Amino acid sequence: MTAATLFGRPLRSGGTIGVAAPASPYDSRSEILRGVEWWEEQGYRVKLADGVFDRDDYVAGSASRRADDLVALFADPEVDVVQVLQGGFGSAQTIPHLDFDVIAANPKPFVGFSDITALHVAIRQRTGLATLYANGLTGVGGRETTAFTRERLLQVLTTGGAGEIPRDPDDPYVRAIRGGKVTAPLVGGCLWLLMQTMGTPWEFEAEGAILFFEDVKLPPYHLDGFLTQLAAAKKLQRVAGVVVGEMKDCEWGDLREASDWARSRSLEDVLEEHLEPLGVPVLYKLPLGHGKHLAALPLSVRCTLDADRRTLTVDEPVFRS
Repeated sequence: MTAATLFGRPLRSGGTIGVAAPASPYDSRSEILRGVEWWEEQGYRVKLADGVFDRDDYVAGSASRRADDLVALFADPEVDVVQVLQGGFGSAQTIPHLDFDVIAANPKPFVGFSDITALHVAIRQRTGLATLYANGLTGVGGRETTAFTRERLLQVLTTGGAGEIPRDPDDPYVRAIRGGKVTAPLVGGCLWLLMQTMGTPWEFEAEGAILFFEDVKLPPYHLDGFLTQLAAAKKLQRVAGVVVGEMKDCEWGDLREASDWARSRSLEDVLEEHLEPLGVPVLYKLPLGHGKHLAALPLSVRCTLDADRRTLTVDEPVFRS
């Protein structure tokens, strides 16, 4: 797999953040206003898409409207960065309505995570563009969002993000499930959403790539089933390496009481069984996912996974020189 097309330029001082809502709607308007005010405090402008305040039960309006808003921000010459409102549910519904030619012709940083994985994958598959796995607008404005998370996002958007992915400042331990070193493009996202691409025209491709995944509230037996399916589909056997981010609330005790048989295998037991035999470097537990800290991660760019040193390094800035 070759590396992706990079963005045009870093986020400049006074630049504009365009925000669309391709997934779930806001709960309260303050969530949106907090995010807008945070960007403005950093010296940037925010341009909200027409449908940001739309609601249709658990999604932010019709699929076609959500897709149109997203494409309009890519096409808008005033917009420097396209950020989602948040994840939740429903991003995949927009994919058949997206104009990928417009997106490809206007390469800009696209920022979001969790359910937005569906869009990261589709944009990569249809346009070859790099994207950023990081907080949406409600995330950067959230009262519990850490300075680590916010500063990392700004650092990637303004400098390109080349260099080692920082460890969790509260718990810097990172485990190598299998040693080794490899350099390759990095692809992936939330595992649940990666699985939803299987069998679709935008099924994720990981051959020759470093596969990254994370998830939340995914018990070991679900993880076992997903990795079993990926192996049967010949996805795992073709990767160059694996980076497992934070698996938040994924152990048995995190969810509910469980029977003795259910408690018999931990999350790491499942990761070891499926990933160690692949014969490629495997790293576990960088702050990439739904935990307290999220280190903004460029997707589809060339990275070096050094499991012996327990590091993941972005080898090239996400902006063209």
